[in-house]
Amino acid sequence: MSYLLPLAGGILIGLAALVMLLFLGRITGISSIVWSALSDAATSAWRWAFLAGLIVGPLAFHALSGQAAPAPNPSPWWLAVMAGVLVGYGTRLGSGCTSGHGVCGLGRLSMRSLAATLTFMATGIGTVYVLRHVLGAGA
Repeated sequence: MSYLLPLAGGILIGLAALVMLLFLGRITGISSIVWSALSDAATSAWRWAFLAGLIVGPLAFHALSGQAAPAPNPSPWWLAVMAGVLVGYGTRLGSGCTSGHGVCGLGRLSMRSLAATLTFMATGIGTVYVLRHVLGAGA
């Protein structure tokens, strides 16, 4: 039964991407939504609402379900900032993020998105392997 919440979350993410594409004609790529919200004031109201939902949604879930929120990350703040800068750079370099390529692009059978998603996954797997098995961190 522990798979039901992640399954429901995945279905909701897929439905949200489908609704966004059908009704707004937009790809649900988070990095693109953030960038456009910050740079295009004329059409950014829905983007800010979407981003607010990404924050309010989990807070509401934990408040209403009674499930404990995950513990804060014990890493120093500068490490989170550095990780954010690297992720931002990577999304610009890869012309999109995991949500844009992995959810929306693969759903549209985009070969570019397939290549990007395989690169994301291989990099993540390699990073975890090096951190855990080579450097012994987080074991």
